[in-house]
Amino acid sequence: VQLVESGGGSVQAGGSLRLSCVTSVNMSRACMGWLRQAPGKVREGVASIDGDGTTHYVSDVKGRFTLSRDVAKNTLTLQMNSLKPEDTAMYYCAADPKVPPYDFEYWGQGTQVTVS
Repeated sequence: VQLVESGGGSVQAGGSLRLSCVTSVNMSRACMGWLRQAPGKVREGVASIDGDGTTHYVSDVKGRFTLSRDVAKNTLTLQMNSLKPEDTAMYYCAADPKVPPYDFEYWGQGTQVTVS
């Protein structure tokens, strides 16, 4: 399984970033999502999308982040708006949860998001 993230960076509070993940996973049949891990904290779920396209968000990001996918391009996108310093973390694209919605079997190398 290939999961290649891009789009991280540094932004001021209130700003926006868009993360992308190109994958070898058949997105119409798999659950995919984004996890994040801040320094000194455990990895946590952010958002996920089922094979049928239903999206799920953790309460911290609901209304600020939007998860979408392009099945034809095998691309998962996380649009992050109104970013807060507490959103600072390494963000990982992930696929195929063992225990829905966020205990994923596979994840990528990650992309850093820093909000100051």
